[in-house]
Amino acid sequence: MLLGACAMIVSLMSCEKDEGKLPNISFKTGSGYVSADAVLPGGGDITIGIDASKSEDKDVLKKFNISKSVDGAAASTVYSQDLTGSDGDNFSYDYTTTLGTASGQTEEYTFTVTNRDGLVNQVSLTVTIQ
Repeated sequence: MLLGACAMIVSLMSCEKDEGKLPNISFKTGSGYVSADAVLPGGGDITIGIDASKSEDKDVLKKFNISKSVDGAAASTVYSQDLTGSDGDNFSYDYTTTLGTASGQTEEYTFTVTNRDGLVNQVSLTVTIQ
């Protein structure tokens, strides 16, 4: 026998939906930049540039990293920077390096940005030494 009734109160919270969009990153193109896989003479200097930006208002860029892998070996970090202030909205960087001299050697460069939510996006290219 049921003597009373119970009322259940459900409270719903409305939260702003986070779309989880990856940060934007792309190679700079044009004169003076390597922006795609290439075969180049050894020992020369190259410049690889990137432009990165946040893809959501609140998810600013927090970290930038460049890693390099030679002949398919494990990649190692060659440059890393924490991003603050206006760099969290838009970030641009030019990386200049000297290529190795061993003919046939491959050098893969990976450029990575991480946003406030920990989402990562990256671009990479491979240079083969002539």
